[in-house]
Amino acid sequence: MRRFPALSSPKVVPRSIRLRLTLLYSVLFVVAGALLLGITYFLAASSRGGRTYTSGGGSLDAPAPGQEAPVATTLDPPSVSAVAEAVRQDQLRDLVIEAGIALAVMAVLSVALGWLMAGRVLAPLRTMTTSARRISADNLHERLAVAGPEDELKAMADTFDDVLARLEGAFEAQKRFVANASHELRTPLTLQQAVVDVTLADPDATADALRAALVRVRAAGREQERLIDALLTLARSQRGLERRESVDLAEVVRERLPGEGVRVVARLEPAAVHGDPQLIERLVVNLTDNAVRHNLREGEGSWVSVWTGVDAAGRAGLRIENSGPVIPADQAEGLFQPFRRLGGPERVRRRDGLGLGLSIVAAVVAAHGGRVLARTRAEGGLVVEVVLPGAPGGKDGTGGAG
Repeated sequence: MRRFPALSSPKVVPRSIRLRLTLLYSVLFVVAGALLLGITYFLAASSRGGRTYTSGGGSLDAPAPGQEAPVATTLDPPSVSAVAEAVRQDQLRDLVIEAGIALAVMAVLSVALGWLMAGRVLAPLRTMTTSARRISADNLHERLAVAGPEDELKAMADTFDDVLARLEGAFEAQKRFVANASHELRTPLTLQQAVVDVTLADPDATADALRAALVRVRAAGREQERLIDALLTLARSQRGLERRESVDLAEVVRERLPGEGVRVVARLEPAAVHGDPQLIERLVVNLTDNAVRHNLREGEGSWVSVWTGVDAAGRAGLRIENSGPVIPADQAEGLFQPFRRLGGPERVRRRDGLGLGLSIVAAVVAAHGGRVLARTRAEGGLVVEVVLPGAPGGKDGTGGAG
């Protein structure tokens, strides 16, 4: 059986907004003109006829300018009214015809004027469209930069420029993240490859040497696993929350307080949060691990202070403060960037962290609609404050760090 190709649906021809505005202007003008003509006709039809001159028992119409006054004749009143009404109807008919012709002529002119005015109004929009088409991922630094009065088009252009600025920042952050992630993942792979090559190059390698090489390869693999888990957590927190439950920050912190090796001062008051329990737990773990890892050595007076509670606005708060090396104040904000290890040569040389702890904290806080702030201590160490929207029905509490 022969099959015929299906008829494709007709393509919808895109209509120009300039044409639509022109038609809209013209229709509005014609409607307004028709209403004006109707009102004028109604007023003329409702008015009385012209004045008449009476002579004896008859009447004379008022003479037109430049004409001689007619001779007075005696006419019956009904005849006079009929003549006046006929003249009046002729005048109304002439008025309608002449006004209709004028309206038709002005309607044609309104199309031309509407086309010109629509073009002038849409000229900035065409300029923005041309500029926007030139902008791509390679030149996100360019902006529309529309000049002119503060009208709706200028507001739209400024909003588009703001979006471009955010996109540029996101693209740059993504590029840095990919570059840093590839470097961090390549480091353990390079170490594994070197250990294997050195071991294989030794024909007299003993069982102990082989075992030691395997232990080092296993340790590098675990580091890769930790890094991949951290990257997945970061990606998950950045795409938003999948579920929300009531979580008490005090309970989560109480279960994740640092163990031995550092003195802990905790003041934990109820702080209910409506969020993802796993992400909240990851936030607490990262902050406590960061406070312990980047602290003074054991026996040098290291300590960690933790506080949870609710502020006057009903927001849940978490503050973690620790001793440690002195960190320049201008580097505190950079700690939330992925793979940023700041705080002096000691912190960089140890490299006992992935560089993703605080960046994951920032992403989790952003996903919950909160805010996080880090500030350095003049004596050394760091203070990290987290504020999250409180859960409905959460208990209020006040207090400060112990």
